[in-house]
Formats: sequence, structure tokens, C-alpha cells
Amino acid sequence: MAYFETIGKIEYEGPESKNPLAFKYYNPEEVVMGKTMKDQCRFAMSYWHTLTAMGNDPFGSATMFRPWDNVESAMDKAKERVHAAFELMEKLQIPFFCFHDRDVAPEGESLEETNKRLDEIVAVIKEEMKRTGIKCLWGTTNAFSNPRFVHGAGTSCNATVFAYAAAQIKKAMDITMELGGENYVFWGGREGYETLLNTDTGLELDNLARLLQMAVDYAKEIGFEGQFLIEPKPKEPTKHQYDFDTATVLAFLRKYNLDKHFKLNIEANHATLAGHTFQHELNQCRINGALGSVDANQGDMLLGWDTDQFPTNVYDTTLAMYEVLLDGGFTKGGLNFDSKVRRASFEESDLFYSYIAGMDAFARGLKVAAKLIEDRVLIDFVNERYSSYQEGIGKEIIEGKVGFKELEAYALEYGHTKNTSGRQELLESILNQYIIETK
Repeated sequence: MAYFETIGKIEYEGPESKNPLAFKYYNPEEVVMGKTMKDQCRFAMSYWHTLTAMGNDPFGSATMFRPWDNVESAMDKAKERVHAAFELMEKLQIPFFCFHDRDVAPEGESLEETNKRLDEIVAVIKEEMKRTGIKCLWGTTNAFSNPRFVHGAGTSCNATVFAYAAAQIKKAMDITMELGGENYVFWGGREGYETLLNTDTGLELDNLARLLQMAVDYAKEIGFEGQFLIEPKPKEPTKHQYDFDTATVLAFLRKYNLDKHFKLNIEANHATLAGHTFQHELNQCRINGALGSVDANQGDMLLGWDTDQFPTNVYDTTLAMYEVLLDGGFTKGGLNFDSKVRRASFEESDLFYSYIAGMDAFARGLKVAAKLIEDRVLIDFVNERYSSYQEGIGKEIIEGKVGFKELEAYALEYGHTKNTSGRQELLESILNQYIIETK
């Protein structure tokens, strides 16, 4: 059954087009820095926000009643969601999808029943993947929604909950591998705490590391070659999340000797909730060799929670793609739209308008970022700003040839040279010019 019969395949019509159901900047086959836009962006549909989000919020019930949910049984509904998902992706020319285990199949009365349900729906997904050529970017597990995870999953004070979470992850890894997933994501969800009055943080962090090491060991056992990713997230839902931001996650991985097995999946909305910019988090991943994939969305800076809006800020998408391109571009990762339509945007066509807006915003950002790199306007300025480290005493500092005594002697003899302007406003003006004028 077709669920979007009135909407055809979304095509590229160029920036002059006024057609709301057409791409203005995303031209899949256009080559940017040696690769097509399709390969540079590697767009993915988020199964959860797209297929299962109903518009609920803390102050109101569902506003979205999808035609693919108009069936009686939970399993029939899950199957219809698969068909709706692939129809949507085909028409939007989206080459990948991402999922949680509980997105694709409803939980049963027991773990055994739940796993059987997953197997049944995965078979349907595989049929659609074969029919369309659409691939799985990554899978993960929902170890946060069920009440059993009230105290966390891998960091739970209850050992049986830890065991259940491990069993869920095992199955999610199995089906991700079966679907050819290129990555497997660990999203902390409820891995955090509210008060130290009842929390053994040392044990909880040790246990989280144990869980991740078990996943590494199991991947080797089954031959899973996908990239493991951790997604930093601050605050919501707990006051102190263990995976607060990139720096926190990297420190955790290094402490437990897990850094060689994991990269990071950076979400824009999580970055701003942590008090950082999206570019900052991507930059910290890049300079540490840990940039794996991206959850493409944006938050509302006037709201203090994860609004998961579709990205439309070209300034942010430009600076994001600037970091991605400087990193050499995506390999196994991509741009997953961890984004949902607004609660008041409840018609099926709004899904298309939203994805088009997000894909165009990142396509535009890609082209501007590529032009900035090709023209070296920022690269050359930064290199010149730090040129004092390319010769003389600066070079000796970099090469480790001097210590405090030598530097004291240098300072006593030469003092310091006059600083030069950082020219932030000039660079921001240049960036604006490139965003406006890049073709």
C-alpha cells in the first residue's frame, strides 16, 4: 500500500525553484570536493522520529495519527511502518536509515517473544532493502523507555537490569549486523544520576565500561565490523549525564582503554544543551581522531530541552560540514536526521517539507564549506596566526627542545613581541559573504 500517493519523487530543481516539494540545493549527483553530494552527505532517516513520533509533549497528548497505524495488531502496525518508511526514503532519495530496536518492533511479554518479533520485522526490512537498495547506517537499543530502566541500564544499581540491558544490546547488534549496518551507536539515555546521596558513581562508571567492553568482545565473536559510536548527551533526562559532552566521553574512553574501539556520534541539539556550539563538538572529535557520525538537527536556544528540530540554520550546517570535510569526509558515518516535525505540523506532507529543508540546509552548507576550504581563507589565516611556532623559539617549543630554564632565558633577553588582532569580526563577515555568494 502507498501512503504518500499524492507526492512523487523529490527532484533537484535548483535555487530558483518555488516548488516546495523539490530540492533547491541538494543535487545528489553533483560533485563537491571529489565526491557526489550523495556520498558526501550520506543522509539517513531516523526511524523513531519519523515513524513513531506522535506529537506528544509534557503538556499534551498525540496530534499525529498516521495512516500506516490504522491496523489492529501491534505487529501489523510495525510491518506497515516499514513500508511507509521505505516509500518515504525512496521519494526523498535518502540512502540510509537508523533505528532503535524498539522502533521497529513492539516489546513482547518476555525477552524471547520480543526477540522473535524483531526477527519477524527484520525480515520485512530486508525485503525492502533488497527492493530499494537503501542501507542501514546504524542500529542501537532503546534501554531507557521501559520502567525497568528507571535507575539506568549499564549504570543501574540493579544487576538484573544490567543483564537485561546487555541482552538487549546483544540482540540489537545481531540485527544491525544482519541488516548490514555500518555502525552501532550507544546512546546513554538514562545513564546518569540525580543525587550523590544514593549513588556509587565509581561502580556505575566501572560497570558502564564493562558493558562496552562486552560489546567489543561480542563484536569480535560474531565478526561485526561496524564502527562503535558513543553519542554525548548532557542534562536531560537526568541532572548529571555520564556522557555529557565530547571531552567527557573521550576522557572516559581513555580511562578504560576503550578509545581504540569507539568514535563519537555528535548531535547538534546535544552540543548546545552542553553549552557548546555544534562546530565545537565536531572540532573536538576531529582533532582527537574520533569523529564518527552526526545526528543532524537543531535545538531552540530559548528552550532548555532536546527539541530535535529539523536543521535549517545554514550558518551551523556550513561550520559543521567544514569540520567534516577537514576530517576527510564521512567513511562509515553520515548525517542522520534525528529530527522530528513540530507538534503542530501533523500532516504527512510535513514530513517531506521537513526533510527537504534539512537536506537542502546541509547541501548548501557542504558547498560553502568546500569553497572555504578550496580558497583557504580560514586555513591560511589560522596558519599565519600561529606562524611564530614555525620558526625560532616557537619551533623549538613544538619540537620539545626547550624547558622552563631555556624559556626563562629567552624571555629575559627578548621579552615578547607585540600581539596581532584575531580579526573575529572580519572573519565572520567573510563567512557571511561566502554563505550568501557561493553558487
